[in-house]
Amino acid sequence: MRIDLLTKEYPPHIYGGAGVHVTELVRSLRSLDEVFVRCFGAPRDEPDVTGYEVPTEYLSANPSVQTLAVDLLMAQDCGGASLVHSHTWYANEAGRLAQQLHAIPHVITAHSLEPLRPWKAEQLGGGYRLSSDIEKRSFESANAVIAVSAGMRNDILRCYPHLDPNRVHVVHNGIDTEVWKPTTDAVTLAKWGISENQPTIVFVGRITRQKGLPYLLAAVRDLPREVQVVLCAGAPDTPEIMAEVQSAVAQLQKERGGVIWIEEHLPQPQLASILSAATVFVCPSIYEPLGIVNLEAMACGIPVVGTSTGGIPEVVVDGETGWLVPIDQVLDGTGTPTSPDTFVADLARILTLAVSDPAEAAKRGAAARVRAQTHFSWVEIAQKTRHVYLDALASG
Repeated sequence: MRIDLLTKEYPPHIYGGAGVHVTELVRSLRSLDEVFVRCFGAPRDEPDVTGYEVPTEYLSANPSVQTLAVDLLMAQDCGGASLVHSHTWYANEAGRLAQQLHAIPHVITAHSLEPLRPWKAEQLGGGYRLSSDIEKRSFESANAVIAVSAGMRNDILRCYPHLDPNRVHVVHNGIDTEVWKPTTDAVTLAKWGISENQPTIVFVGRITRQKGLPYLLAAVRDLPREVQVVLCAGAPDTPEIMAEVQSAVAQLQKERGGVIWIEEHLPQPQLASILSAATVFVCPSIYEPLGIVNLEAMACGIPVVGTSTGGIPEVVVDGETGWLVPIDQVLDGTGTPTSPDTFVADLARILTLAVSDPAEAAKRGAAARVRAQTHFSWVEIAQKTRHVYLDALASG
C-alpha cells in the first residue's frame, strides 16, 4: 500500500505540533507501508519526500491563495497512491482534489479547526473565509477524519454536523520517550541565564491567541518573587500579538526578576534540558486539541499545569501527573474565558501551589513520564492510523 502524506510542515521546517506529529508518524508508518511525503517549501534531500514552493506568479497573493496554488501541484502528483492523508487545512484541498482526480480515499487528521480559531482572520484577512471553506468541504467529503483527542472529535461533530460520526475516529498524538527524556545540560541553562536553584515554570509555544500566553503573563504578577519563569515563545501569528507580548514581558521584567524570554526555535536537546530543569510546565491554552508540548514535558519527567479544555484533560491526569486549571469559556468559537480575571487568578493560584511543594511536583513528574511511555507510543499510533486507512479503503 502506498500512502501519500500531504502536509505544510516537514523537517527541517517545523513550527508547530502538526509538523511534529507528521514527522513521527511518517517514521513509524514506513516500517509498515510505502510512504511518500508531499510538503510545502524547498526541495528536500530525504528519499520519497517532495517539497513544493509557491509558484512565482503567486508570491504576492493572499496566503490562502498561495496555499491553493501549492495544493494543485501536490494533487496532480498523487497519481499511483493507494490513499492520501492530509494534515491541516493547508493540505486538505490537495487531499480533496487528489481524491477526486485519482479516485482514491482521502483521510484527514484534524489538528485544529478553523471555526474555533476566528483570530486567524488577523493573520489571513479575507483568506480566513477561504481557509474555513476549504476545511469544511474537505471534511465533509473525506472518507475518514482522525481527531487527535475525544475533545477534538466532539468539536468536529459540533462544527460539521453533517459528518457521519462513524467516519470520525480518535487517534491521539504521541511522543518518542527515547528522544524526549530527562536531560541535564548546564551549558544550555547557563547560556540562557536559567538558574538551577530556583522553583521554575516553563512555557513552550507559538505566540498565537490559542496558546493563552497573555493570560499567563498576567498570572505571573501574582507568583512568588522567587519563582523563575522561562518563556520559549516565538513564531508570532501577527505583528500585533507579538507587540502585545513584547510589551507585557518588558513590563514584567521591570517589576520582577527571573522572567526569561527565548524567542528562537531551540534544538530538541536544548529544549529537553530546559524542560527537565523545570519544577512544572505550564500550558495556559484556551484552545488545544491535544498539545504535544504537554507530552514533551511529561516525557522529560515534568508535571503539567494545564487548562481544563480541549484534549488537555486526556493527557494530564489532575492530581496524578499534574494540575488542571478550571475555565468557563464563551461559546462564540474564540475560547475566551467568560471571566478572564477568574481564569488568571486560578492559573496563578495553581501554579503557586505546584511550585511550592517540589516533592509533590517531582512525584507527579515521575508519574507523567510513565504515562507518556505507556499511553502515547508512536508505534501504537501508527498502527491505529493504519487501521483507519484500511477502513477507508474498504468503504471506498
